[in-house]
Formats: sequence, C-alpha cells, structure tokens
Amino acid sequence: MVAPALLDIFRSSGALLEGHFKLTSGLHSNTYFQCAKVLQYPEYLTEICKNIVSAFSGLDINTVISPAVGGIVVGTEVGRQLGVKTIFAERKDGKMVLRRGFALSPDEKVLVVEDVITTGGSVAEVIEVANRSGAGVLGVGSVVDRSNGTVKLAEKQFSLLTLEVKNYEPDNCPLCRENLPLDAPGSRTL
Repeated sequence: MVAPALLDIFRSSGALLEGHFKLTSGLHSNTYFQCAKVLQYPEYLTEICKNIVSAFSGLDINTVISPAVGGIVVGTEVGRQLGVKTIFAERKDGKMVLRRGFALSPDEKVLVVEDVITTGGSVAEVIEVANRSGAGVLGVGSVVDRSNGTVKLAEKQFSLLTLEVKNYEPDNCPLCRENLPLDAPGSRTL
C-alpha cells in the first residue's frame, strides 16, 4: 500500500478532517486523521494491518500491545494476523497502565502498535509499561506518523503513512488567533 492510495482511502472514508483540532498530545492542528473511520471497513483494516505485519516479519513477536483507545482496533488486527496475544494499556489517574487482568512477563517480546503518532507520547508510555514488566520491545508500528519520521520510539519502527502535518503549541496557534472553533476528537479524556 503506497502513501497516495492510503491518503485517498482516508479522504474517501471521511477520515481526513480539516479544521481546528486539539490533538491527544495537546498540540493544535488544522488536520486530523480519524483512523477509526477507515478501520471500520474490514477490507481497509485487513490491508493496512497486513502491511504493518509485513514490516515486522521475521521477528519473534509473541504479544501486541497498544495504547487505548485509538490503537486498540489496529493492534488487535495486527495481533490476529500474527496469531499472538493482543492487549492494550489504558489511562488510570492520568497514567498508562495495564488493567483488566492484562499482564506482561519478562520473557515476552512485544510489538507496540498505534493508529496515529504525533509526538509519540502515548506510545512512549506503553513502552515504559512494557519495560517495567521486563518485556522486550521489538518495534513500533503505526498507520500514520504525523512527525514525518522525526519521532523515534524504537530501533525498528514502521508507519504506512509518514508525512509532516502542521502542529502548533496552543499559545502560538494561528487557528486560535483566527478564533476558529476548536474540536477535540481524541481519546485522552476517556
């Protein structure tokens, strides 16, 4: 799957939004990738995840872990295609933790999977969850990397779509200065 085709899929499914958005990272942007709108279609979900799985072929992965909420769907499908255990970390009192009886052991080799990376904050927190458990992180896979590859989270990292999207600190946001309505479609508040 090549970047222009993936961008076309985002556009045709209504998943590439334009406006004034507060991202999960806290930054503002005029562009938002709502991966859930693409991943709701099984043919797109399967193909996107097949590409992520291919990027990590040959690695001895036995667990896929994702940050809740955005990474759960893509992580689950990547885990299904790999035939391995799939879990997710979620926020409790503002901190990423394993809940629901999920656990990692020191012998586990994990792949961290996310839908969209901007600053990499959620993925870094999931990596820390894995590290605290003693598990080995073999790589990071994502659908979209908004940092154009500048955010490095693991030695082996892959994104289907890598591009630079304008992000602004809230105090220096031209969209705020234009008084454009701010939408916060991310999941940080869940």
